Amino acid sequence: MTGELRDGYDVVVVGGGAAGLNGALLLARSRRSVVVVDAGAPRNAPAAGVHGLLAREGMPPGEVLERGRAEVRSYGGSVIEGEVVGAERDGDGFTVGLADGRTVRARRLLVTTGLVDELPDVPGLRERWGRDVLHCPYCHGWEVRDQAIGVLACGPMAVHQALLFRQLSADVVLFAHTQPAPDGEQAEQLVALGIPVVTGEVAAIGAAGDRVVGVRLADGTVVERAAVTVQSRMVARAGFLAGLGLTPAPHPSGMGEHLVADAAGRSAVPGVWLAGNVTDLAAQVGAAAAAGAFAGAQVNADLVAEDARRAVAAAREPLGV
Repeated sequence: MTGELRDGYDVVVVGGGAAGLNGALLLARSRRSVVVVDAGAPRNAPAAGVHGLLAREGMPPGEVLERGRAEVRSYGGSVIEGEVVGAERDGDGFTVGLADGRTVRARRLLVTTGLVDELPDVPGLRERWGRDVLHCPYCHGWEVRDQAIGVLACGPMAVHQALLFRQLSADVVLFAHTQPAPDGEQAEQLVALGIPVVTGEVAAIGAAGDRVVGVRLADGTVVERAAVTVQSRMVARAGFLAGLGLTPAPHPSGMGEHLVADAAGRSAVPGVWLAGNVTDLAAQVGAAAAAGAFAGAQVNADLVAEDARRAVAAAREPLGV
């Protein structure tokens, strides 16, 4: 995924996941000069397959991305490996800086850098992430259907997550961990659906035999589960945009921090568009790809309008209009 950078492009796409590649595809097909700069650290790398994506169900994430890169290149777009560390206003465009010292100029930026999952500080959790420690019932639920599932409470959506996984298995346990046990209507829902609540802090997650996860409590009790689900705190990868005044804001759901965009993907900074998980924390691969395509079309329309204004100005100049 290496490549040379030109001096400038119509659009620099920062992030080469589903949103970035689909946005670049639309732009390349519109005959825009476009380069995708990707750091090569996709969020879904630990997953065995992509799910819920029509016609690509179960395909390894790396294969989906490789096909996407080939499609972008087939229309003249570029995809290069690199980490963007800064972006600043440069006249009516932008200068983008990479970690290796290279810079590239762009008329517009499409930011699709996604997010990072911040997990609770429980030993063993990160090591098993994406295998038998999961987060999304739509991404991984079918694979653990009818199995013993544990839900680790560590955010405002814990009960909701337990209810979603209860649709997939009759054996679901909610571990309250460091949060108060649910009360009121939530407690009634859990009881009615047969979801027991285990109180006490979870001290570690580890193997407890073949294909069994041991959830060890602080008092030494071990509860065996086939899979554990946890709601990560999701934070947009956006540090490189600080120089433009764009910083993550709390998401209304309470699930983390995102960059704010309007329905078309426009950020508060003219010329900068956002798509995918960097602005929509809950977007799955298909939704992120669709958002990237829509944002790419909006960026192209914005450039078309600017090109038309420039053409009119150039045509009037000889006439002194």
